[in-house]
Amino acid sequence: MMILPIVLVLASGMAHAVWSMFTKRSLNKSVFLWSIMMIPTVILLPVLIVELVREPLSMPAYALLVLSMALQALYSWLLSQTYELGDLSQIYPIMRGTSTLLVPLIGVAFLGETLSMFGWLGIACMIVGFTVLSGVGSRVGKSGSSVTGSKPVLMALCVGLCTTSYVFVDKLNLEHISPLSLLEVTNIGFVAGLTPALLASRQLRQEWQKNRSTIMLGALLNPGSYLLFLFALQQAPMARLGPLREVGTVFAAFLGILLLKEQQGKKRILCSIVIFGGILLIGMWG
Repeated sequence: MMILPIVLVLASGMAHAVWSMFTKRSLNKSVFLWSIMMIPTVILLPVLIVELVREPLSMPAYALLVLSMALQALYSWLLSQTYELGDLSQIYPIMRGTSTLLVPLIGVAFLGETLSMFGWLGIACMIVGFTVLSGVGSRVGKSGSSVTGSKPVLMALCVGLCTTSYVFVDKLNLEHISPLSLLEVTNIGFVAGLTPALLASRQLRQEWQKNRSTIMLGALLNPGSYLLFLFALQQAPMARLGPLREVGTVFAAFLGILLLKEQQGKKRILCSIVIFGGILLIGMWG
């Protein structure tokens, strides 16, 4: 039955959007992200050690785990930089939708695959949504307005590429390791990628004094969102579940506009809905 996997994926999308909002509100994005990931990393470390001791993996399997850690390290650094540059309602839909846009295009261009009419309509919806969110052709706003220009959009696209890569790798990793242990592997990579920025900032104490409650809640929602997705992947194909998880693009747009008071509210919410609609068209009928 698909009901349980769908519920898990929708919950995963909401949890991801909420901790992303917390990150955007933080003082130092790298320190905040490091903090919320270090807590579950410490907690889950014994789970990983016990599993690997009881059931040692082959060298190719260990290589896949190392690759997952490396991708997570790159992802965490890109993520922190992107949140510094752009509004949540601008960059989040682009970060989350990039993989759904690029994978079918690559398949058509290089693998001889085809898309249905709905697939091409979904591609068009996403391109339109991305273009409007990027602010192409718009003027730079007044002081205090949303960041404009190409840099936050380009960084968001890079985050999306990295997300695509680690999801495919982790789908393979699930053939060799449990979701909890795999989550710990990704946590270690995430924390490692942000440790240099943490040490350079010297703002760990200040961040905890200001945002202790959201750090603790984020420490639950961040790994929890991906863990829900991993459990769902064990029960249904990624091609069906991946698009649904991106309902977080709509959640994040509403959170950015309503709670963070970001500008261009109607336009960005509409764009996020168009992008999510495009994702569904590609994933379900493309």
